[in-house]
Amino acid sequence: MDAASLQVLYRERFSGHEAYRNQVWEILVRNFFQRWIKDTDRVADLGAGYCEFINNVRAASRIAIDLNPECSRYAAAGVEVVAHDVCRPWPVKPESLDVIFTSNFFEHLPSKQALSECVSQIRTSLAPGGRLIAMGPNIRYCWGYWDFFDHHIPLTELSLQELLRSNGFSMEKVVPQFLPYTMVGKKPNLFLVKLYLKMPFIWRVMGQQFLVIARKS
Repeated sequence: MDAASLQVLYRERFSGHEAYRNQVWEILVRNFFQRWIKDTDRVADLGAGYCEFINNVRAASRIAIDLNPECSRYAAAGVEVVAHDVCRPWPVKPESLDVIFTSNFFEHLPSKQALSECVSQIRTSLAPGGRLIAMGPNIRYCWGYWDFFDHHIPLTELSLQELLRSNGFSMEKVVPQFLPYTMVGKKPNLFLVKLYLKMPFIWRVMGQQFLVIARKS
């Protein structure tokens, strides 16, 4: 899907939810994801979308990678936006990143071969010991997620681990059921979002997205 089509599709899907999504991501970053990222790290957000993650994370340098032209509009001051096909060599120095984060992105790639090429670029861009934090819909728990036109690759935490291990990653943390798969149209109270993160036993009931944190070996 080209950049112009992405812009139209995501504007239609997420319009009117931007402020709430940013509030939720501020909580997710502060109360969970920031523990995996040091203030001195160089961080890239792969498939950054409206930059909810990368705008809220504390890091020495921040890069948002996304083909959607809207990404530049939403990026905070100090966030470098890179519009690039992630399956081709990235315009970043090899081994220059400490953390690459991605949420609900891998399933948008057009094929498993494209996903494999993307993971190869992730490995090339990460410094030795660098960390990949990947979140995405787990096909075992959220069949409805595949009703969206631009979702192509069904994954579980097991299939993603297999691909990452074959590309020289070791697993640091794997959660088959982490967050519900969407924030659009449901909008839980923000206090409940904070409470949810503190109660992992509830994840096994409500979680529909996997979380995989892996290190470059």
